[in-house]
Amino acid sequence: MSGRPGTDRRGASGPISILNHVLGPVMRGPSSSHTAGAHRIATMARSLLGRSPSRVEIALDAQGSYARTFREQGADLAFASGLLGWSLADERFFSATEAAQERGMRLDLRIGDLEDADHPNCMDLALHPSEGAALELRAHSIGGGAVEITRIGSWPVRLTGEGHEVLMELEDGVEGEALALAGGDGELMGDSRRESMGRIALLHVRRRTALSEEVRAAIEALPKLRSLRECEPVLLVRGGEAMASCAAELVGLARRQGGALGEAALEYESALLGISEREVRAEVLRRWEVMREAVRQGLEGPSRPMQLLDPSAGRVQRAEAEGRLALGGIHSRAAARALAVMHVNASMGVVCAAPTGGSAGVLPGTLGVLEEERGLDREGVALALLAAGAIGMAVAARATFAAEVAGCQVEIGAAGAMAAAAVVQAAGGGAEQATDAAAISLQNTMGSVCDLVGGMVEIPCHTRNAVAASSAFVCADLILGGYRNPIPLDETIDASFAVGRMLPGELRCTARGGLAVTPTAMAMRRP
Repeated sequence: MSGRPGTDRRGASGPISILNHVLGPVMRGPSSSHTAGAHRIATMARSLLGRSPSRVEIALDAQGSYARTFREQGADLAFASGLLGWSLADERFFSATEAAQERGMRLDLRIGDLEDADHPNCMDLALHPSEGAALELRAHSIGGGAVEITRIGSWPVRLTGEGHEVLMELEDGVEGEALALAGGDGELMGDSRRESMGRIALLHVRRRTALSEEVRAAIEALPKLRSLRECEPVLLVRGGEAMASCAAELVGLARRQGGALGEAALEYESALLGISEREVRAEVLRRWEVMREAVRQGLEGPSRPMQLLDPSAGRVQRAEAEGRLALGGIHSRAAARALAVMHVNASMGVVCAAPTGGSAGVLPGTLGVLEEERGLDREGVALALLAAGAIGMAVAARATFAAEVAGCQVEIGAAGAMAAAAVVQAAGGGAEQATDAAAISLQNTMGSVCDLVGGMVEIPCHTRNAVAASSAFVCADLILGGYRNPIPLDETIDASFAVGRMLPGELRCTARGGLAVTPTAMAMRRP
């Protein structure tokens, strides 16, 4: 992967939604890039085809991350699940490939050198219907569950699943009429995009709602229409505009409104999605319930085994309660909860990525003890999660959540920074204090590599989540106690991203360096 073009690409472009890009998706583990991302790409491809395919060919880049990890991280099951139209949380997930075969859908995955591969998570798909031409596309999973389709046939596109995407291939002379039909009801999001090849053009518009049957019929009746494709959203549809684009602007928003970072994030997300603050709170708390349930399941012992590790979170929690640890306390209890969530994640249970599947344990571990032991009420939990989301927004806007691009520092490192801000919010600290706590947390994980043993999100991911949850309290206490952070968060994020781009491919989620190639790791029994 080292030296391949495109490995410095950022994780998202345009406004970052806390619910779309940071506190989510609610997913089946273990990886937001490789499990949730695969499912979303397959879901969007099926939507574009307009019906179930009879055969699907998926080509994974031999130099990329999917090629090294797709079986271990359930990408094959996720592809099949999405192509079947199932939710990623569907309990039938583990039988998805067999179900596809039973329904007459042949799924072929191959690994090879993709021409002009421009992202570590690059793939080509060809969906063949029982009748008619195949749909060929290129897609990327760009971190945290975010995806993009960058080519359909020979056409360059950018479909992100944030709205109802409409693609119209037309001959000269009817573009204006087609655009008027597709946007005549005022539901367009942003500007249309036009690509041309000789006398043929592709018009791409994004809408807040799907085309009505009447409008679709009118477009299909255009005499020079060659094809019409629609893609349903896989994210919450954005109905407004962003009020900030970095941490400093969110701090400024908090100052103007006289609130803390969580309150500023609540106003930001409400304005961006075009929904009420009450609706934002409700969705944040719905995702919190997913996090709490993952903690519960992990402490009791996940229902399915992990691939390399045995469950230990419950043992750590009992040892702490019985006074058998060297110190114990809230830090250890947070760490045990973080481990518990990662047990569920690694056994392909349902978790909430925050901001990724590989870092899903940090926030539940940190906030779980604040809720259960310090009496943090539901409003306090919601605002603390939103404060964490504000930090994630800044990371997503300036860098990426993909360890394949910038190492573990932008996954578990980012989650630790988010958790530190959440602790400050819960303790009554100000917005600048929250971003400073996040900054010093990220400064202490800068350069962290992604060296997952055997391509599985277990070693060292579990203990990194536990340590990040524990250290969130230290970072918050340092700032609340009077330490003055000299390097602001936005500059820290930029520095972390620059460091991540310097990491060789062996240290970016390929299991070809670091702990993954130690003698003990290489000798571990694979499933």
